[in-house]
Amino acid sequence: MTGLVEPLEAVEIKTCCARLYASNWAHVLLGDSFHPGGEALTERLGSFLNLGPGKRLLDVASGKGSSAIYLARRYGCEVVGVDYSRELVAEATAATEAAGLADRVQFRTSDAEALPFPDGFFDALICECAFCTFPDKATAASEFARVVRVEGRLGLSDLTRSGELPGDLDDLLAWIACIGDARPLEEYIRYMKAAGFEIETIEEHNNALSVLVQDIRAKLLGAELLVKIKKLDLPGVDFDRARRLARSAAEAVGEGKLGYALMVGVRQRIAGKIPGCHAF
Repeated sequence: MTGLVEPLEAVEIKTCCARLYASNWAHVLLGDSFHPGGEALTERLGSFLNLGPGKRLLDVASGKGSSAIYLARRYGCEVVGVDYSRELVAEATAATEAAGLADRVQFRTSDAEALPFPDGFFDALICECAFCTFPDKATAASEFARVVRVEGRLGLSDLTRSGELPGDLDDLLAWIACIGDARPLEEYIRYMKAAGFEIETIEEHNNALSVLVQDIRAKLLGAELLVKIKKLDLPGVDFDRARRLARSAAEAVGEGKLGYALMVGVRQRIAGKIPGCHAF
């Protein structure tokens, strides 16, 4: 996908993302954690955010709520998770109630590009393996900065790309799988700096991505077998296309064209704009 994202295209991307990650397909391949590194990398990200009792954390694109629940339990903070998918919000809410954390963790349906919170409401914000899927990244970054208080903290982890990717990693399925619109690390930094964050820490965790991609390839084979023997129902899944995507992703990771990075920033007093930078 190239050029500016038209409004209809943007809605399609967001809707497809929400449907995919709420589907049985995502559960089979990814489990409850939708990002490389799982709980261990969430712990690493959380360790930079000065979390603790009385602090408010926003989890953008919170999925099934695994990170929000983990961080609330680990640090004693209050957490609000937002996701575009009503189904995932319902699942996350049920998981929070089952964990006995409903007094400190809540979820709501929301668009990352129009967060329904007052300015400076949160002490910290995390977004794991989702920013690259947002059609209007400049607006999303500005919203992150708006809802985080001055001197509050940002924790972002996402796929990074270096150079051209194979053509089959540039369609809608690749986009919503966090690949098609992955950006160079420097571009993420530019978005966040322009929105009002000073970046303090950057870490590369490429091995976490490699492990996840290989795990997905193995699960694809298992899922296809279970579907064939009628032990699993995944209607509408194109296994050939999924295998090609997974194979191309694995090759791109091996060649250093796809990676995974973590960054931590501090909210500055004055937010700026991104000159000459558009959502693609």
